Formats: sequence, C-alpha cells, structure tokens
Amino acid sequence: MGSLKEIKVRIASIRSTQKITAAMKMVSSAKLHHAQTQTEHTLTYANKLSAILNGLLSAECDLDSPYTEQRKVSKVAIAVFASGTGLCGSFNANIWKELSTTIQTYKNQRIEVRLYPIGKKIADDLHKAGYSFDADFVMIGEKPSYESAVSLANRLMELFVTGKADRVELLYHHFKNMATQAVIRKTYLPLSLSDTEATATATDYILEPSAEELRDQLFPKLLNLTIYTTLLDTSTAEHAARMMAMQTANDNANDLIQQLTLQYNKTRQQAITNELLDITGGATVSS
Repeated sequence: MGSLKEIKVRIASIRSTQKITAAMKMVSSAKLHHAQTQTEHTLTYANKLSAILNGLLSAECDLDSPYTEQRKVSKVAIAVFASGTGLCGSFNANIWKELSTTIQTYKNQRIEVRLYPIGKKIADDLHKAGYSFDADFVMIGEKPSYESAVSLANRLMELFVTGKADRVELLYHHFKNMATQAVIRKTYLPLSLSDTEATATATDYILEPSAEELRDQLFPKLLNLTIYTTLLDTSTAEHAARMMAMQTANDNANDLIQQLTLQYNKTRQQAITNELLDITGGATVSS
C-alpha cells in the first residue's frame, strides 16, 4: 500500500490524463459530425449516379468497358485504409489482422500482391512486417478530398487497364453506428454492374450523347466517387472509434480514481488510528 503522498500524486496524474482524453473525445465528436455530413452529401450524389447507370442497364445498353473486363487473377492490388494516428482502440489492429490474412491467402495461391496503404499506422505495420508497398498515398487520408481520391483512383484504374493488376480490392472500415465499425473487403475492379443496382426499374431513356459516351464518362466518375466515399467512410469510422476509446478511457479513469480515493481514505484512517494508539500508549506508560 503506497504512502498518502504517492496516492495523491497518482490521483492528480490520472485526473490530468482524464482532461486530455475528454478533450480528445470532444474533438473527435466535432470531426465525426463533419465527416457524417460530408458522407451524407456524397451518398446523395452517388445514388443519383447509380440511378443513371441503372437506367442505362434497364435500357439494355451495351456497357462493356475496360473497367468491367473479367480475367484470370494472377496479380492483385490492394488499397488498404487505416488511420494516421493511434488512440482509437482496435481500429488499426483489426485492419492489420484482415490484411495479414488476405496477403497470406494470396501467397498460398501464388498470386502477386501490390499494396497501397492509406494511413501512417498501416504503412508502419507493413514496414515492420517487411512488406514492400507504394507510399505515394499514405497521407491522403489525413484530410480526405475529392482531388486526392481521384489521384488514387487514377492509379488503380491504370493498374487494371494496363494489366498490372487483374483485380483491385479495397480494405477499410465501414461506419455503421457509434459502437460498430465493420471491416469491409470488396472488389473495386473489375467493376461489377450488379453492385450499382439498388432499385433498378425499367426506364425508357432518350440519351444525349450516346450510351457509349455516357459509359466512358460515368464509369470513371463512379470509380472516383467510390474511392472518395471510402475515404470519408474510413474517416467517420476512425472518429467514432476514437470517441468510444476516449469514453472508455474516461470511465476507466473514474473507476481508478474511486479505487485510489478509497485506498487514500483507508490509509489516512489507518495512519490516524496508529497515531492515536501511539498517543494512548504513551499516556499509559507515563501514568
């Protein structure tokens, strides 16, 4: 059992740390609200774009494209999204666990893997594990923007079209609610038109320009938008995970402070009792 001074110092230290976690929770809360708003606006645009593609599908247009080409998979590119900083619970650990399993699975199948980490934490994990990767996009998740999303999308589309990758996958966290951020692994390329079919209804469209020209314009837009929404989804999930981690830290700090306060009171009471016993014993000896 520590001395009274040691316990008081520890309680003060925990309260100081608690102020930091509370401040981080407030910051994450504000950022989460902003990210959610951005995501909602982006999804509105994405739904409209999907509706156009669904209309073209219902009109039975020929939508074959270099981005929909199915071929035997011998080379895979994986864009993996994580956070640039820590203190967000198991957020980064879950992504690393899924990525490690995926890499090992492809190795067993003798499939070549190219890695594109987004987020300093996952890049550090890859470096420690000895994997080579493309570091050009590590920092774009810090402040998600459509321009940075387009630069990554262009790189991934180029890999697929030129045959340097037969499949491109995305690995990221999807924000479901404050308590749940699910790890998602999905195929980015080749583009599956069925992925865009939410509520396809037969619509007789009069197209200007032609369906082929619309196809050439809409497919890259859809692919760019997919990367952007993934960046926003990851950012939203990260802020939610950090909020929950900071809330848990605050709760744990409160529990620890209560335990230390109880310990302090017991130690103080014991010290007072010992002093009374010493005084009583001394008075008895004197008499």
